[in-house]
Amino acid sequence: MSEHGYNGYGYDGHGNGHGSRPPAYQDQGSWYVRRGRIDRRTYWLHYALPLWAASIAAIAADIALGLAWYTTSYQSYGYDYYSADVSFSGGPIMLLVSLALFAPSISAAVTRLHDTGRSGWFLLWGLVPIAGPIVLFVVVGCLPGEPRANRYGGAGGARPARREPLLANR
Repeated sequence: MSEHGYNGYGYDGHGNGHGSRPPAYQDQGSWYVRRGRIDRRTYWLHYALPLWAASIAAIAADIALGLAWYTTSYQSYGYDYYSADVSFSGGPIMLLVSLALFAPSISAAVTRLHDTGRSGWFLLWGLVPIAGPIVLFVVVGCLPGEPRANRYGGAGGARPARREPLLANR
């Protein structure tokens, strides 16, 4: 097998322009994947966990810098007794991070849905109170993808076989 015919994609592994990259590697290095499929492992390690960590860091930054917005409510139950509830409701850093990460999170969820054979319209389940987010968590985060190619592309996360070094024939 020649280096230009690597798995039929024409990618030689050195990035020197001898063809395009295999489809399985198109999502590497980019958070905004517009089409195709990604497997569960790629979804969790490259999208869900980093997005979650960025959100937690933004919340911590808002609180540490004193920029957090709080909602308070007080209730009086008589002369001596009252109750106060304080809850964190965001901050400017959290708002900016949420806006910046909105497109990558939707894109990752859609490509993950494609791996399970579902359309991106399946995300509308998120609008159903209580059950919707649970359904999305199970389908996007827990169900395995289809093992074969479907209408959205090849098997999600399928990596080409490891390339063995070529020996020179003399």
